[in-house]
Amino acid sequence: MPGISIHVVDVTRGVPAAGMRVDVYERMRDARRHVGHAVIAEDGVLRHPMNHGTGINAGTYDVEFAIGAWYRAQHVDVGNPAFLEVGTFRFAIVDPEEHVHLPIKLSPYGMSIWRGR
Repeated sequence: MPGISIHVVDVTRGVPAAGMRVDVYERMRDARRHVGHAVIAEDGVLRHPMNHGTGINAGTYDVEFAIGAWYRAQHVDVGNPAFLEVGTFRFAIVDPEEHVHLPIKLSPYGMSIWRGR
């Protein structure tokens, strides 16, 4: 099934990042097209029509995670601004018929993202 799926877990506390805002942009030559935004669900998964390929083309994408705001909402003292206020990851989709899964492990001071299955 085509699309982009995202799963975010806070590894410092062992919990899904429920409530974190995520924005996805398709990069154009001199601009970005906002594909959409949503918040991470209770199970750590982002639910959005892009999960099923809606609005997804071959091209380069940016995904932005509102990490600092999310930790502050969880009453974790990360400062304002946080060291990792917004986490951005740029990736490419070569075949829009393929599914791209992005699992993310994060802490207030770093994040790890890879292409999952």
